[in-house]
Amino acid sequence: MTLGREDQPGAQGSSIQDGERDSPSAAIPRLETGIPRLDYILKGGFLRNGTYAVMGPPGSGKTILGNQLCFERVRRSSSTRCVYVTLLVESHAKMIRHLSGMKWFDTGMIPDRIYYISGYTALRDQGLSGLIDLLRRTLRERRGTEVLVIDGLESVEQRAPDVLAFREFVHEIQGLSALSDCTTFLLSSTGERSHSENTLVDGVIELTDQLIGLRAVRELTVHKFRGGDYLRGKHEVEIQSSGMVIHPRTEIQFDTPQASATEDRKRMSFGIASFDAMIEGGLLSGSATALLGAPGIGKTLLGLSFLVEGAKQGEEGIYFGFYEPPPRLCEKARKVGIDLDTYIQEGTIRLLWQPPLEHMLDSLAEQLLELLRHRPKPRRRLFIDGIEGFRAASVYLDRLPRFLSAFTNQLRMLDVTTLVSEELDLFTPLIKMPSPELGNVVENVVLLRYVELRSQIHRLISIMKMRESHYDRSIREFFIGEQGIEVADSFRSAEQILSGQARLLAGLQDREGES
Repeated sequence: MTLGREDQPGAQGSSIQDGERDSPSAAIPRLETGIPRLDYILKGGFLRNGTYAVMGPPGSGKTILGNQLCFERVRRSSSTRCVYVTLLVESHAKMIRHLSGMKWFDTGMIPDRIYYISGYTALRDQGLSGLIDLLRRTLRERRGTEVLVIDGLESVEQRAPDVLAFREFVHEIQGLSALSDCTTFLLSSTGERSHSENTLVDGVIELTDQLIGLRAVRELTVHKFRGGDYLRGKHEVEIQSSGMVIHPRTEIQFDTPQASATEDRKRMSFGIASFDAMIEGGLLSGSATALLGAPGIGKTLLGLSFLVEGAKQGEEGIYFGFYEPPPRLCEKARKVGIDLDTYIQEGTIRLLWQPPLEHMLDSLAEQLLELLRHRPKPRRRLFIDGIEGFRAASVYLDRLPRFLSAFTNQLRMLDVTTLVSEELDLFTPLIKMPSPELGNVVENVVLLRYVELRSQIHRLISIMKMRESHYDRSIREFFIGEQGIEVADSFRSAEQILSGQARLLAGLQDREGES
């Protein structure tokens, strides 16, 4: 919708309410892009009538961003028009052919609603003033243009006689945008250039496409945004058939969480009588628990037992795993008498499997959090089978502590009781968490370990940490049988096993004397 004079910045300054004066951008209308989560990063979208630089190397997504913005704008309003100007870049026919696979692309919008025009001939033959004249005529002929995109701004800088002439060109573009009541985007490639236009424009967005190890990573950074707040730092970018999708960093999204979650808390049991007794009847709702153990020790079965016990009480559960596909997971549960199938069919338990491919850390968090927010309910249970999946998805490992802190805090706010499993080494006398940061962000830590004694392998379980609650500090032996996991009623069998192990580790070779 085209703004009238009364909607232009400054025209309504006298009518701003006192509460709006605290925010510099409160009175300035926003232009929402429709690009998933870009408006969230910009806290409402671009400011209308502004001029914004979008820069990045070839292949980083500048052209997709510019076109997607135009198509999303005309889709939202029947009166909206956009003008897309190309300079020394790919031809319109080739561009349209490449964009035709995007879900938002609609040839019916061309040329009436989205008008493509080449400005390079005017630039080459008449210089910067010729290009300005072409833009002025085009906007005059196509009244009501809401968005102007100039793709290939580096060609203008190369044709400019000096830096001052180029800066004057950008300044004229800003004036033209204000007079035409449109928002302008200047797309340019990064390289051996000064980017002197960045000091003049209202905002600067950088797209990058780089190799980090073996992975190709696209990211978006907002370097400047006059008149408005925004989420700082790098944010993950994906380009799919749906177009550009941006994933804001989890730790910056939730950097100011609520002080506490719900106060009405209850115990969430596992349905394993002896183990529930060790933890005072269950975990406190809204808490996070780490299950530590070697491969095959029973972490997944313990997590599934937790979900099924909740389902029996009418509490929804979610399994979020990386390594075992749903059919194999159900088969494993079936063999030990855990009735997972029934509750999956009822919809009380949902299985979300992430194939072991390259993932994006913030995309994984979004998938879970958006699912939980979609149907808010109290007392839900979540089992994340393998924190290693999140670690593998992290391009920057030093992010993980901040990410886990923000992520688990959001789960608490949603009244979700979370179990997270993590792998330990086999048969090691030393207990060391591969991710020490996980121990800092969870309230509870449960350790499952193997002990080898007299050619037999035994399983032991113990509570290493449990905030806000009393718990049994003894070590118990546990078994996996046809009825699932069974935990010994006392510590005696574990004590006998550990005392035998202690003699073995001391180096005694005479096994006959150990009996």
